[in-house]
Amino acid sequence: MMRTYMKKTIAAIEAGDKEAATAALATATPLLDRMATKGLIHKNKAARHKARFTAAIKAL
Repeated sequence: MMRTYMKKTIAAIEAGDKEAATAALATATPLLDRMATKGLIHKNKAARHKARFTAAIKAL
């Protein structure tokens, strides 16, 4: 599930659609946080993904 939302965010960024990328990130962010809380991924990995996605969206 986590990878699905990350792929949607990446696809929107690569397409250059800032609105879709922002919406995809808004759904992926709480999911990444939840997976980090449950121990599925490390909290720093979740933070790194969120930071890189945010930077990529700002660069659009």
